[in-house]
Amino acid sequence: MNEFFNFGRRYDFHEIVADGIINGIGIVFALIGATALIFYATVWSSYGAIAAAWIYGLGLVLCLSISFTYNIWPHSRTKWFLRRLDHSAIFILIAATYTPFLQRGAEDPWILAMLLAIWATAVVGITLKCLFPGRYDKLAILLYLGMGWSGAMVMGQVSEYLPAVTVWLIVIGGLIYSLGVIFHVWERLRFQNAIWHGFVVAAAAVHYGAVITCFSLSGL
Repeated sequence: MNEFFNFGRRYDFHEIVADGIINGIGIVFALIGATALIFYATVWSSYGAIAAAWIYGLGLVLCLSISFTYNIWPHSRTKWFLRRLDHSAIFILIAATYTPFLQRGAEDPWILAMLLAIWATAVVGITLKCLFPGRYDKLAILLYLGMGWSGAMVMGQVSEYLPAVTVWLIVIGGLIYSLGVIFHVWERLRFQNAIWHGFVVAAAAVHYGAVITCFSLSGL
């Protein structure tokens, strides 16, 4: 196989199993959580909130499902293709997670601009990953982090539309994701990938709590 097909070090059987279990647990809870959220939004929320719930739920399930498939797949050309989808799905997850919060105050021009900018950045990131696979990976990590914390620029405005507990959960989830990046780049550590995905699942759970409180405590 061409040396260009580089996926980092090869994980042993136990590492792959551990990673698969963590991702699998995340998918199960994401499916249950997304279904419950969409049902709640359909019954109690506005059309805009329903759309935001669908975008967030699909983005969460899609990202975890692609991650699970990519990480258990043996090294091959197919895995190289799945790598593009896996890394692209992270951009989708970040933008989809922001959507329910920014939709809440979309009548504010700055918040609406941030929502559009988040999705525009996601499109740029996906294009980068699909057209230049295996390149600019460090740049992509910085782009993930930049997208993730970009909401701080409108946090003052957004906090006027969200319960305080939602804002705190957004920040806590962001910190968990950011700490997890340490293990994402620490490739020599055994079970590094499983630990990283443990942080991802934990952070996604916290952000799910933020979305739930956003819907249930905002009075819509």
